[in-house]
Amino acid sequence: METVHDMQRDRAWFEAELLQRFLRYASIHTTSDRHSTNRPSSAGQLDLCDVLAAELAELGAGDVYRDASTGCIVARIPARRAGAPGPGRDPHNDCDTTIGFMAHVDTAPDFPGQGVKPQVIRDYDGGDVTLTGSGHMLRPADYPALSDYVGDTLITSDGTTLLGADDKAGVAEIMTALAWFTAHPDAEHGPLEIIFTTDEEVGRGMDNFPVEQSRARYCYTVDGGDEGSVEAECFTAYHARVTFCGYAIHPGQARGKMVNPVSMAARFVTMLPQSESPEATDGRYGFYCPIELSAGLSDATLQLLLRDFELEEIERRIAALKAIAAAVEAAYPGGSVRVEAEQQYLNMRDIVRDHPLVTDMLDRAIRATGIEPRWHSIRGGTDGSRFTQMGVPTPNIFSGAQNMHSRYEWIALRSMVRAAKTVINLAQYWSQT
Repeated sequence: METVHDMQRDRAWFEAELLQRFLRYASIHTTSDRHSTNRPSSAGQLDLCDVLAAELAELGAGDVYRDASTGCIVARIPARRAGAPGPGRDPHNDCDTTIGFMAHVDTAPDFPGQGVKPQVIRDYDGGDVTLTGSGHMLRPADYPALSDYVGDTLITSDGTTLLGADDKAGVAEIMTALAWFTAHPDAEHGPLEIIFTTDEEVGRGMDNFPVEQSRARYCYTVDGGDEGSVEAECFTAYHARVTFCGYAIHPGQARGKMVNPVSMAARFVTMLPQSESPEATDGRYGFYCPIELSAGLSDATLQLLLRDFELEEIERRIAALKAIAAAVEAAYPGGSVRVEAEQQYLNMRDIVRDHPLVTDMLDRAIRATGIEPRWHSIRGGTDGSRFTQMGVPTPNIFSGAQNMHSRYEWIALRSMVRAAKTVINLAQYWSQT
């Protein structure tokens, strides 16, 4: 029987497998579009899902389900063991516990993602890295984590696009773990489920998710950042839409008549507390984040993200938005402001902590690769946050991605190897207990 994986065994195989998979996936344009009403919101996501569905079948998935309405994939890998009673046995039925691994195929619309040209830097010397397409620089002085990977292989963008490690690194790591099991037919594992979602970056990854197709009792997203980091708590997230209605008239005849929604929206944004903005907060402090404003002389719409670890703080912020709306209405007689807020996902903390075996397994799996796991809270969320609310506890595993959603995105191949081996270890631990 194969033992759990440490970092030294088969490293060259892992690096080669991960690199070729990641570069192949990164070349496919999958930027999601928050303005599209289609699902998925961009056709390229389906192109990558086509590639993954074919590869999953080659890697032993006996059942690969493609959801017609969302494009997402739910694939099942049969168990390779007889099974014995123990902590890994699902208390609700007589079969082995199905463990899921999840990643998303889209990349963020915050920065261009078409025509990605990755740079592969072998034997990194610790110096500045030029992003050759743009002339921008990755400097250890600005990004100290670079210094942790001297002598290793780095993958960066060329500076004209993002890299797409969020979350194609997670996709590559899950697929590489499956490829390792295919290459080691004697390695045992329980039943596995692989889930690849679309439109995660625009908050729709679990909208209309075909939950009836999933058998996972527990799941892990591979969608985190720093090597060794793991998260079992996330923001509670709401989206707010503020609509401003005014009165449009020719500017030359506007005195005493025009009510300008552009000005109303600008006043509203300036009244948001700067001390509660993303750029002014960290740790457990939440924020208001205006992300988009469309405005004209008849109406305007402002989109905001509301984030905090506690629901009470979200409710306070919604109340504050309504108070600001009332103040703007008072300052612009004849105009109106409407605030609408909707839940995106909730903090997974309260559900995950009721299932300690999920995090115990993850802690052991990372330690087996040779490092101490570093637990912290996500200042964001994953599709796993919503899957948790659906009843499947889903903490988040690191992928190794750095500087996500920007031209400065990069990843170290060593961190990808460790993430893939963590997935293998989890599959084996759940089988062996």
